[in-house]
Amino acid sequence: MARPASPPSIKPPSRLLQIAELRAGWELGATLSLWPLLKLAPKGDGHPVLVLPGLGAGDRSTQLLRRYLRGRGYDVHGWGLGRNLGPREGVEAGMFKLLESLHKKDGRKVSLVGWSLGGAYARLLASKRPALVRCVITLGSPFAAGPRSTNAWNIYEEVSGQSSDDQTRMKHVRPTPPVPTTSIFSRSDGVVAWRGSLEKPGPTAENVEVFASHVGLGANPSVLLAIADRLAQPEGAWKPFTRKALGALIYPNPHRRL
Repeated sequence: MARPASPPSIKPPSRLLQIAELRAGWELGATLSLWPLLKLAPKGDGHPVLVLPGLGAGDRSTQLLRRYLRGRGYDVHGWGLGRNLGPREGVEAGMFKLLESLHKKDGRKVSLVGWSLGGAYARLLASKRPALVRCVITLGSPFAAGPRSTNAWNIYEEVSGQSSDDQTRMKHVRPTPPVPTTSIFSRSDGVVAWRGSLEKPGPTAENVEVFASHVGLGANPSVLLAIADRLAQPEGAWKPFTRKALGALIYPNPHRRL
C-alpha cells in the first residue's frame, strides 16, 4: 500500500505579518460598530452549533461569535473544556462526548465552527463522527501544510507536551471531512500560513477568503457574515458561497490565484 503524500513544506508568516496582528482590535471595533447591520444576516433554523477555540484560548475568546450566532437563531455552545492547550488527556474524549450529547438532545446534526487549532479539532470530529455533523467551518486552521507552517508550533509543543508533527491525528484532519466544509482564511494571517488553510474545492468543500488578522478572525465582521451565511443553508441543500451585493467589496475575488 502506498504511503500518503507528505504535506507541503510552507514557510510561516513573515515578521511583518506578525506585527500586523495588532489590527485585531480594529476588527473588533468594526464589528461592534456594524452590529445592527450584521443582524441583517439570514436567520438559522435553531440547529445546534459547537464553537471550538484556538490554541491557548478558551470559551471567552469565542463569546462574541457565539453571541452573534445565538442572535441568528442557533442553539450555540462553547466547548467547556477550559483553555485549549492541545489534545491533552481527556480533551478529545470530552469533545466527542459533547458532540454526541448535543446530537442526542433533539436528534439534529451539529454544525462545528473551529478557530485555528479548534478547526483542526472540528475536522477530526467530523472525520470520525460524520453522521452527527451537519457542516464544518474553520477559521485560519492549519490542516493542509507541514507542522511548522505556523508561528505557533513551538507554543503548541510547550503547552501540550506533544510534538507538532502528530501524524496519528493529522490523518483524520488533513483529508476533507465527508460533510459540507468551508475554510475561511486570510492571506495576511500572521500566525498560520494561508496556504496551509486551503481546502481542496469539491462538490461540498470550499475556501472563503477574507481580509483579516488571525487573532481577529472570530471578531471580524466579514467572517461573522460568512459564517452566518454558511450556517443558514438548509440541511442537505449546500451551495457554494457567493459574493452578493456589498460582498464583492469585502471578500476578495474567489477566482484569483490560490
